[in-house]
Amino acid sequence: MFPKPIANYSGGRQFAYKLAVPLVLFLWLLPLLAIFMTSIRPASDIAIGNVFGIPSSFQLLQNYGEVFAKTDALRYLLNTLLIALPTMLISVALACLTGYALAIYKFKWALPLFFLFVAGNFVPFQILMLPVVDISVRMEIINTVPGLVMFHAAFQTGFCTLFMRNFIKALPFELIESARLEGVGEFRIFWHLVLPLVKPAIAALCVLIFTFIWNDFFWATVLIQEDSSLPITVGVRTLNGEFVQQWHLVSAASLLAAVPPVLMFFIMQKHFIAGLTLGATKG
Repeated sequence: MFPKPIANYSGGRQFAYKLAVPLVLFLWLLPLLAIFMTSIRPASDIAIGNVFGIPSSFQLLQNYGEVFAKTDALRYLLNTLLIALPTMLISVALACLTGYALAIYKFKWALPLFFLFVAGNFVPFQILMLPVVDISVRMEIINTVPGLVMFHAAFQTGFCTLFMRNFIKALPFELIESARLEGVGEFRIFWHLVLPLVKPAIAALCVLIFTFIWNDFFWATVLIQEDSSLPITVGVRTLNGEFVQQWHLVSAASLLAAVPPVLMFFIMQKHFIAGLTLGATKG
């Protein structure tokens, strides 16, 4: 007599789940939808308080075209790309090397060094603001893209090393021992054996770091004040004039700034998911 009520209960849970998912998804996307609606409405709507209502006219091409024609959004996007790509490459490359050393080599300070990388991830970066600014001024790299890249790479390498060390540590050590017995050099083992095996992890790490750096606002605000070097996350605030609030252009530029990380995720989606689930079914 019990299976039928249990089946009905299970069916009720599935129905509630299917009903709740679209509702939660809509609530989660509601702010993004509001920004998009603001980006396609005329400035006159915002002036009269029509912020959440239906736009009096749809100006998709006009507003987004004006972002590139009348502002420096393209330069801000280029600056962000020049910051995010080198930081990603430097951080991931260093992490692969240090992760390999900490995972494969047996030496006295391997575990303390690993704990040092782990501990660095728990230091609130806000408390490092004054020392970083002082170092930037002394090294004369304040208000420069290379200076911001250098500090981003320094801060992100710790997390990347932790990430890569754990993945490399999970590889069968017998493969490396066999290669060594065959007389293969360490660099060839690293380049031709280890890196291909952890390629999904590298792809996942590249997506994460690129997104972190692209969306950075704190360090970009602290280390860059000159308009010519601003990334898009800080540059969008300059789209508002001193006396005129151009929220339709700010919204359009904000959505354009979100496009590159989304595109990178979809391009690397297969490798990203494989990297996150690598080793999940082991044993």
